[in-house]
Amino acid sequence: MSSLRDSAPLLDAYLAYFERTRTPFTIPGHKQKASALDADLGAVVDADTPLYGGLDEIKLTNQTLKMAESLAATLWGADYARFSTGGSTHANQAIIFALGKPGDKVAVSRTAHRSVLSALVLAGLEPIWMSPEIDGATGVPTGITAGELAKALSEKPIAVLLTEPGYLGTISDLPALIELSHKVKVPVILDAAWGGHFGFHPHLPQHAFQLGADALITSTHKALPGYSASALLLARTTLLSAERLEQSFETTHTTSPAGAPLASIDGVRALLQTRGEELIGALLKNVHHFKELVQAEFALPIFLYPQDFPAGRFDASKIVLRVQQLGASGVEIEQDLQAEGIRVEMADRDTIVFLGTIADTRADFDRLADVLIPILKRSQEQRRESATALSWSVVPQRAISMRDAYFAETELVSAHDAIGCISADLIAPYPPGVAVVAPGEILTQQIVEGLGASRAAGVRIAYATDPTLAKYRVVKRS
Repeated sequence: MSSLRDSAPLLDAYLAYFERTRTPFTIPGHKQKASALDADLGAVVDADTPLYGGLDEIKLTNQTLKMAESLAATLWGADYARFSTGGSTHANQAIIFALGKPGDKVAVSRTAHRSVLSALVLAGLEPIWMSPEIDGATGVPTGITAGELAKALSEKPIAVLLTEPGYLGTISDLPALIELSHKVKVPVILDAAWGGHFGFHPHLPQHAFQLGADALITSTHKALPGYSASALLLARTTLLSAERLEQSFETTHTTSPAGAPLASIDGVRALLQTRGEELIGALLKNVHHFKELVQAEFALPIFLYPQDFPAGRFDASKIVLRVQQLGASGVEIEQDLQAEGIRVEMADRDTIVFLGTIADTRADFDRLADVLIPILKRSQEQRRESATALSWSVVPQRAISMRDAYFAETELVSAHDAIGCISADLIAPYPPGVAVVAPGEILTQQIVEGLGASRAAGVRIAYATDPTLAKYRVVKRS
């Protein structure tokens, strides 16, 4: 039986490097023998080798990376593919740099990750914000509507940037949005960091190129079993420039890419290509089994299911527990789970997200159910109404551009005095890293009080200059 490395040139090159006798006089400085200096340090770095002089010769004589990227492009149906060791953050930055020139407008989903907003500042592009539709029953954002996109397209953006799937697994009506955009020859780019498994099983949503989009950014370390910070940038070049993409990718990437993340991307691609449907099918069965096991103990529905949304618009592998149905606190439940050695992807007052992947076994899910059920039962109180999370509910009030705010003279003021001021920070609950306020926007009473309440409830508030939120960094008044 052939191994995965037989169809994954980068994975094979990584493994072959350690199978050979070698005496390197190149970087990295640990030379794969730091354990001789300190066993603990060696345990971390001795399995590390770079692309240059590791997976390929210093001069890239063998073109191993190019071969692997070509295989990925073919699998996803793209014209262009690059492997990133800087996560979807780097891939988002690279593609945004390739879109246009400072001052150009782009239509952006307000559910975009912080990396998208940061890239807009760096590139000097101006966002036309699109707010998601919120499901009234669950308070969950269900995606950008055609009407919202049509309004944004009327402002002549050079591109449409969508975050699909959203952090809670929901997806916009993408065929309609792509058709609208393509009618006016505007490319559609999907930040699908959480959707790397899409398109490889009939019970999952299709991936970007199956739907006709122009670019796909996805992480191979989130929903897939890749190395941390490994990601893919894939594009079709009818409406996007391959030359600009290449220039932007190299401008924003490290010149010393680590070999393990690159090899893992290649290995994940080969795994999806050879066993994707089988492995994802097993995951979907395990997720369904787990949900049914837990749900059987409670009268009210406590999970999100595909049938709660239009067909093809929810990730069936996503495990979203709606703890407000039980009147419980997601943050307190998270603490109880941590005490039992179980970590969750996200927890706020009303919601807990558990990340299940093809690496999880039935025994893992049974262990989670065994621990979770008694915690939920003793936490159960009277049901609360669904509340829309702050990240999805704020309508931004733009005062100046993000770039102008980023470079403006600023000052720290008290939370009370910050109301009505222009924020100089991007501030977001993390996860999911979706901005509640971006640089250049007005800090309203809803934002300041909402962020304070979220922090008091135990939610991590990221990126603020003062993490206590006692003070806010704002644009200095003239």
